Amino acid sequence: MRWSVLDRALIRSGQRPAEALRDTVRFARQVEDLGYFRFWVAEHHGVPGVAGSAPTVLAAAVASATERIRVGTGGVMLPNHRPLVVAEQFGVLESLFPGRVDMGLGRSVGFIDPVRRALGADKDAADRFGEQLSELLGWFEPGGPVHAVPAEGLRVPAYVLAVGEGASIAAAHGLPLVMAHLSDEERMRAALDRYRADFTPSRHGDRPYVIVAVNAAVAATREAAELLQVPEAWATVWSRTRGVFPPLDPPGDVLARELTERERRYFAQARAGQLSGTEEEMTRTLGRLVDRTGADELMLTLAAHDKTDRLDSYRRLARLAGLTPRGVVAT
Repeated sequence: MRWSVLDRALIRSGQRPAEALRDTVRFARQVEDLGYFRFWVAEHHGVPGVAGSAPTVLAAAVASATERIRVGTGGVMLPNHRPLVVAEQFGVLESLFPGRVDMGLGRSVGFIDPVRRALGADKDAADRFGEQLSELLGWFEPGGPVHAVPAEGLRVPAYVLAVGEGASIAAAHGLPLVMAHLSDEERMRAALDRYRADFTPSRHGDRPYVIVAVNAAVAATREAAELLQVPEAWATVWSRTRGVFPPLDPPGDVLARELTERERRYFAQARAGQLSGTEEEMTRTLGRLVDRTGADELMLTLAAHDKTDRLDSYRRLARLAGLTPRGVVAT
């Protein structure tokens, strides 16, 4: 069972984006020392609360600062890019950090029309993901009229971030699937069953491989663990009611607010997909999740406001997972 980490370079209240990016690089070193298998960064555009807008650039910084942990993207959103350019970027990463690079790919487009226009994508761009994926994978094969230097001839493992139709695309290409944990587990299991049933072995993989990404927090008490996830849940509420995902506020500030009925409903929905508890509780909770999904790997994410508390949660998760620390973890 592999245990990995997804970090979205979220900005905390009072922070500048540059600080959030440096936090991500520092955090990658810390989780490498804890024994996690891979560390991925994400892509978001035009979001005030997220500094991670250039995942391949940030992945290069993370790979430069670490030694052994696999580094990748969760993910590069293909509708925003030309496949040739994406292939070239990952070719550079793999050339500089051979054997450590993952190419996580998604089909999302910008959340609002101005961002989509700025990216040159439309709402229907996601429908072309399968075609773009085939083109991207083709650039790594020698013999084309245009040479994707230095990607041509290299092997960079590709992963598809998806639910629904995206799961079918991953299966058709014989690629591993990364699926976010959904509060609607029946829908999640249906997508995973479809992926496994439709999987076509390819040069990229001979069997289905599932990574479940889950928002997970562990602390000394269940109440303390739940508190760690309050800032992101509130930022999600803000994005749904005001159209903007903001920097993370301290949990005490969030809980001191008087929420409207609509905000309370959205807050409950945001919390529904989060998993939290003590080490003993989360051992059972995550064990059940693996049993229900058949996951080959868990990818953990947590956007706590306090970085020390976040590191403590990952340390506890590493302990319950039985990971072998690789050194003294810097704070």
